Parts: sequence; structure tokens; C-alpha cells
Amino acid sequence: MIHETKNLNYNPTQYHENNRTPKVDYVANQMVQTNQHELNAFFYAGFGRRFFSYIIDLLVLWGFSQMILNPIYALTGINEWKLWINYFSVDHILDALIYFSYFVFMTKYFQQTIGKMILGISVYNVSITPLNWSDVLFREWIGRIISNILLGLPYLFVIFTPKHIGVHDYFADTVVVKNKYLKYIKENEALLRDKSSDNPYNNEVMY
Repeated sequence: MIHETKNLNYNPTQYHENNRTPKVDYVANQMVQTNQHELNAFFYAGFGRRFFSYIIDLLVLWGFSQMILNPIYALTGINEWKLWINYFSVDHILDALIYFSYFVFMTKYFQQTIGKMILGISVYNVSITPLNWSDVLFREWIGRIISNILLGLPYLFVIFTPKHIGVHDYFADTVVVKNKYLKYIKENEALLRDKSSDNPYNNEVMY
């Protein structure tokens, strides 16, 4: 018989009527949730992998600027054109358009940027389905603007959340997964949905 466990807070619905012995399904559910946190750390891309993929993407964008944009600027001088203030110069506007377009279109059509391809990770909806346009725009446009305005600090949320969710992921309900475990992640999410619908003690949504 399983006896009272210290880390279980008492709740009448968690125990049999005539004693303090926890119901087996409640204890099993606590074990499942503990194991789920371990699986999340294993399946979902952490801060280090995501950080280095972003560095690779910045290098890709820098290379494009050096090889394509800079020669155009040198030939035409359009980078000297300004709208009101220096910050709204043509080169700054083009750089911003290319930056956001790169992340938006690569994520929408490939679920990953070049950096993510190299590091073996992809972006999906929390239900592990391909992203729609609203997901992508909230994540790669609005979310990135907010994160960049706040000096990148919201990206640090990835370190502390169970599924390594960043603030921009919260906006779009997205996760970044390790490609080699994608099949198992889909099976795991389907199993969790089934357990959530069948088990009255499992009401948590873990991000």
C-alpha cells in the first residue's frame, strides 16, 4: 500500500474516503508530470543551441549585406538617402526589411532558418503542427521587435521555462524542437492530450 507522501499537498479528492492513502492514479499523475519535465529538457532546444543558431543567422545576414547590398550602395549611393533622421536612412530600412523577411519567410516555409538547419532544430506550434501566418508574424515580427527593444533580455526566458519557451514563443504559442526527436515529441504531445482529457487530476498546461 502506498502511504502519505511529503510532497503531496492534502486535497480530499486525492485520497480514498476512509484513510490518508493517496489514490494510485493521483500519485501516478505526479510521477508523469515529473518525468514530463525531464522529457521537455530532452526534446526541446535549449538556450545554447538556440543562441548559436541565431549567431549563424546573423552571420548569414551579414554575408548577404557584404556581398549584395554594399556593392549596390557603393554604385548608387542610396545608403546616404535619409528620411527625416539618420536612423531612417535607406540602408537602415533595407537592413530591417531583410532581417525580418529572412526570419518570417524561412520560418513559415521551412520551420527553420539556416542557423536552425545547421543546429538541427525547428519551430512548430505548441501542438507540434506547422505554423500558420499569424503564428509566424507574432513570433518573428512582433515578438522579435519587443525582444530587441528590451535589449534581448526576453530571450533569457528560454533558460527558465520547462519547454525552453521565449517571450516571442509565448506570443505565438510556438516551441523549438530538436529535429531528431520530432517523431517522439508528436507522440508524447498526443499522449499528454489523451491523458489530460481522461484524467481529472491533470489540469496543468506546461510551457
